[in-house]
Amino acid sequence: RRFLGAGYRIVGRHSAVEVCHWTRESLRRGRTCYKERWYGIESHRCMEMTPALTWCTHTCLFCWRPLEYTVCGEPEADDPGEIIDGCIEARRRLLTGFKGNAEVDEGKWKEAVEPTNAAISLAGEPTLYPRISELLGEFRRRGVTTFLVTNGTRPDRLQALETEPASLYISLCAPDRETYMQVHRPLIGYGWERLNESLGLMRSFSCRTVIRLTLVKGLNMGDSDGYAELILKAEPDFVEPKGFIHVGEARERLPGSAMPTHQEIREFAQRLSELTNYRFKDQSPQSRVALLSRK
Repeated sequence: RRFLGAGYRIVGRHSAVEVCHWTRESLRRGRTCYKERWYGIESHRCMEMTPALTWCTHTCLFCWRPLEYTVCGEPEADDPGEIIDGCIEARRRLLTGFKGNAEVDEGKWKEAVEPTNAAISLAGEPTLYPRISELLGEFRRRGVTTFLVTNGTRPDRLQALETEPASLYISLCAPDRETYMQVHRPLIGYGWERLNESLGLMRSFSCRTVIRLTLVKGLNMGDSDGYAELILKAEPDFVEPKGFIHVGEARERLPGSAMPTHQEIREFAQRLSELTNYRFKDQSPQSRVALLSRK
């Protein structure tokens, strides 16, 4: 019920979808997510979903979902095609109300209900879904690109992918093991070691690779040198230092003062740029995020 109240729609036994803020903004006001400018992903046609809603190896302080439902394990796998069909249909129903809205262009709405990208990032850890490679392959077969966002605790699943996503994101939210334990509160042993193994695999991918840093003021912004060392180990195409946003269930765990200003994010990104020789390429103040590029 709490997930439904937050705008999620449950699909099958373990998947979920929602209409994200920037899809709504794109339809109503023509404002788009930074991923549209940076990576060419149309905000109104991007479907945010997960094949592992409550399954995760972390209980992160900054997570927006209710953590008491977290399951550390793997779901009994639904069919990838059924997951995709269910998510598209549930998202279409969520978007129905936009069709008659005077602010929304009907042609754009018709495009929106046929997603061209799936952001596999809504909640949980998607690599815990045992058929994640098949899910990526089925999306590709349908002409839908994918962003796979992982916390890096299943390097074995990343190594076994037969189909790569269009973009592989690894979340890196700690420069050292002590901070990792404090921020992520892992439910597994050797999480830090597994994350480092995943970072080491990043160079072997031919798709776009991105490291996302979710930065919490007073918690994990103190050691830019440590982050730089890990970034250079992974050699991603891009790095996205992004500020923690004080929303959802995270408001019960962290104070509003833990949310960095965009200026603080920009300064942190500039320090990383100097330490790694990654180029400061762009920024999005409304999302409190910066973009560093290896080339």
